[in-house]
Parts: sequence; structure tokens; C-alpha cells
Amino acid sequence: MNYKYKVYVIIVLTLTLLGCKNQEKNELPNTKKQEIQFSGNPIAEGWYADPEGAVFKDEYWVFPTFSAKYEEQVFLDAFSSKDLVTWEKHEKVLDTSIIKWAKRAMWAPSIIEKDNKYYLFFGANDLQKPGGPYWDENNPNNHKGGIGIAVADSPSGPYKDYLGKPLISDFYNEAQPIDQFVFKDDDGTHYIIYGGWQHCNIGILNNDFTGIVPWDDNNLFKEITPEGYVEGPFMFKRKGIYYFMWSEGGWGNDTYKVAYAMADKATGPFKRIGTILESDKDIATGAGHNSAINIPNTDEWLMVYHRRPIPNKGRDHRVTCLDKMEFYDDGTIKQIQMTFKGVKQHIIK
Repeated sequence: MNYKYKVYVIIVLTLTLLGCKNQEKNELPNTKKQEIQFSGNPIAEGWYADPEGAVFKDEYWVFPTFSAKYEEQVFLDAFSSKDLVTWEKHEKVLDTSIIKWAKRAMWAPSIIEKDNKYYLFFGANDLQKPGGPYWDENNPNNHKGGIGIAVADSPSGPYKDYLGKPLISDFYNEAQPIDQFVFKDDDGTHYIIYGGWQHCNIGILNNDFTGIVPWDDNNLFKEITPEGYVEGPFMFKRKGIYYFMWSEGGWGNDTYKVAYAMADKATGPFKRIGTILESDKDIATGAGHNSAINIPNTDEWLMVYHRRPIPNKGRDHRVTCLDKMEFYDDGTIKQIQMTFKGVKQHIIK
């Protein structure tokens, strides 16, 4: 091999190696961008239950109950995310220092935006009925309370007490005033759907959310309780169908689960179709009290719910999770598969 040829070979090999390195540099960022990230379950550390999921502008929000003894449930935290993967905790967006009439059992928040204000509905005090099974004449903690409203200019607050008293503080149709959800229909009507003790009511909120508009029969609420209903109502609309979900079983044990019905209007009637979220001995138990998130500009839906890790060591050991919710061609809902992986990263565009 002569000298010129040796030089030529060296130059070619050097250029080839440099080209490979440059190609690696160019390809590596693209490879990383293509990696699919997932939320993981649970989405946050700590004991949280009864989560309400929402989308405000370009952010996902989850408002859960702090899962603890009633006397310790004196505040609400919130969580926000730009991509479903990284969640920011907003501590004590609401507490009993703001809601003076609330003494304990502040739970099951529901939030809705109206006219650039954010209305956070919640239950407090675990109101009981005189003569009921949990009424204690000598313990005033649950003699007053019900469903209240806080208001703020941002989902993260600061919030203030909107009414200075509960919006609903009595038992109508035997429904305990807890577990409220506010649903906005296409015509702008805001329905409040709520109820414990195996009874569910629906009412119409007036324009400024200061009261309830009576129905044609002058009653404030209609009962829409489906078969098997216990608590935790939630409603959404998809492709002209109103989906009504609720929890069955016992919230303090592994029997908790989610069932649903479908109707052509928000007031029903709702005939139970079946359960779509139940315990899975390989993942978790006691899955229930759900809501749902529709990823904007898509037909992708997420189930937001709580469940009990395995092994479970306490009544209040519940965590908040996200998993896919999918539909059959006829609109019915497929069984929700609980996962540890959670849902895929998705930035709102």
C-alpha cells in the first residue's frame, strides 16, 4: 500500500466515524422525545379519595378528599398538571378557617368554572337526621352542615365562603346532602346532583348559584336514584348520550365499585347497565367514587377514582388514580382496567 493510498483510507475512516457520531447526536434527542411517559398510579403521595377531575384552560386538575378520620378532614388539597405525568400539589386550597360553619368531614369536592369564577362545592360535617342511625343528641358535630360553596378567581384559590352557610342543609327525598356534582348541560343549565344513604337527587342551580330553582311541581329536587345506588354521583355527556355513574357497596371496605347508566336527558330515567370498575386482587381493591376527564379536542376519556392499595392497613388508606375509559361502538363503557402504569402523557394543545 503506497503512502497516498494510506492517507486516503485514513481520511475516509475518520470521516465515516465523525459522520456516525454526528448521526448519533442528531438521533438521540429524537429518540428521547419518542419515549412514552405515563402518569403512574397513584398520581400523588398520601391518602386521597373521592377525586373530581377537571380541565381549565391548558391544565388538568384533580380535587380529592383528604382521606383521614372525620376530625382530621378539615381542609382540601388540589393537584394540577400540564401533561398528566407531573403533578403540582396546592396545599389547603380550602379549610375550616375559611368555611366557619364547617367543623369536620370536609369532603368530595366538585368544581366548575362560570363567568371566569371558580365555584368549589363541598360537603362538610357529615350532617345527620334527627332520629337517624348516626344521630347523637349529645354530639353537635353533625347537627348542622351539608353542601357548601367556595369561590375564587383561580382554581388554586384563594377561596372565600360564597354563601356563608350551606346551600343544601336538609334531607330531601331521604338523601343525605353529601357527594355533590355540578353538571352544565348544553343549554347552559347547571344541575346539582347529590346524595348519600342510597338516595340521589337532582336540582337546578339558579343563575348566580345562590339557590335552587323549583321544578314545575314546586319541589326543589327530583329523585333519580337508580338500582344499586349508594353515593358518589357523576355525570358527563358524550355523542348525545348522558352517562350517569355512581358508587355501590361500602366505602370503608373492599366492596366499593362503580356502576353506570345511560339516558337521553340529564334527568333520566336512569336504568342500571352494570359495573365498570371493581376490585382487582392483583392491583387494588375498593375502587370507587369516580369522575372522568375528557382530553380536550379528542374522544379520549380518563377515569379518575380512588382505590385501596394491597395490602390495606386502614379504613382511610385510599389513593387517587387515573386509568383509561373506553367505549364500545354502541356507546356502552368497557370494563376499566386498573393499572400501576396509569395514563399516557398528554399536553393540551
